[in-house]
Amino acid sequence: MVAPPDNDVIWARSLHHSHNGSPGLGGVSLGVRDAEILAVTGPRGSGKTTLLHCLSGRLVPEEGEVWFNSVPVHTMAPRLREQLRRERFGWIGSDPQLVPELTSWENTALPLLLRGVSHRAAKKAATEWLERLDIAAFAKKRPHALLQAQRQRISVARALCAAPTVIFADEPTATLHRAERTQLLRTLTTAARSHDITVVLATHDAEIAALADRAVALLDGRRVATVDLPAAPDAEGHSACSLSV
Repeated sequence: MVAPPDNDVIWARSLHHSHNGSPGLGGVSLGVRDAEILAVTGPRGSGKTTLLHCLSGRLVPEEGEVWFNSVPVHTMAPRLREQLRRERFGWIGSDPQLVPELTSWENTALPLLLRGVSHRAAKKAATEWLERLDIAAFAKKRPHALLQAQRQRISVARALCAAPTVIFADEPTATLHRAERTQLLRTLTTAARSHDITVVLATHDAEIAALADRAVALLDGRRVATVDLPAAPDAEGHSACSLSV
């Protein structure tokens, strides 16, 4: 194994993975620099989610290497990968996956509480992030009483509250309306830059990808130089855009 460059917080080489015999990734390599916001673009089914799962240690690639701060993630035992995800990584998906029995602030504070942070300190940190995401008024409400956009804000607050080194965001605005997704992503990217958090953002939306510092494109599980992406539809339902990377 060859150690990654010192300035890459995430580094992957020749990742291969398949799903029930169908190819998911076919030799993808990339590096993500410290505090960078990287967009992974491509149409649905191009391998974006599989790549994020491999980079975050949720999935071990069948072939290839994944390194985090010069530590090989792909050779870690399951318990150590789980600890890495809990302590150093944040995850935002298209489905917020909130715990229905917990209030908004409890869902936000959950990563801290699982680490053993005191109830008081966890609640304080969670409340601060809920305020920054304009959702503090719903801190005591449970997920069933919230709109989808509000639940997704809580999932973003939860990821940021844990003060991770890297946040993996897999189509985090896929279920939101245009105005809501733009506002949410701007809040996430602004917070990440102000706190030196690296973000790996999977999206098939050119407008969302444009918020990143850099983009890499996938097609059929492989890196490509250019990819056609749909833009967010306008008021008349029209959309069209292409992205070169």
